[in-house]
Amino acid sequence: MKRPQAVATVQVDNERVIVTEWRFAPGAETGRHCHGYDYVVVPMTAGSLLLETPEGDKYAELEAGQSYFRKAGVEHNVINNGPHELVFVETEIK
Repeated sequence: MKRPQAVATVQVDNERVIVTEWRFAPGAETGRHCHGYDYVVVPMTAGSLLLETPEGDKYAELEAGQSYFRKAGVEHNVINNGPHELVFVETEIK
């Protein structure tokens, strides 16, 4: 099944960081990718994201304003499997 693409808007890209706003309509996905940098995610909305990983499906619960950190090398496809738009800001640390 073909899913709609999540919308990525790069807000800052300089020698130190990349800051991207991600907007996920219901059913939208990022596509499979591997993070090349450590990163911090700041959820702007609450909800649940489905993560398709090499180890199997996982879920990430988002709480608005509750940031989390991940190391470089994370591989996944991120999907909004809920009924409402989900939004987060991701800061990649170069």
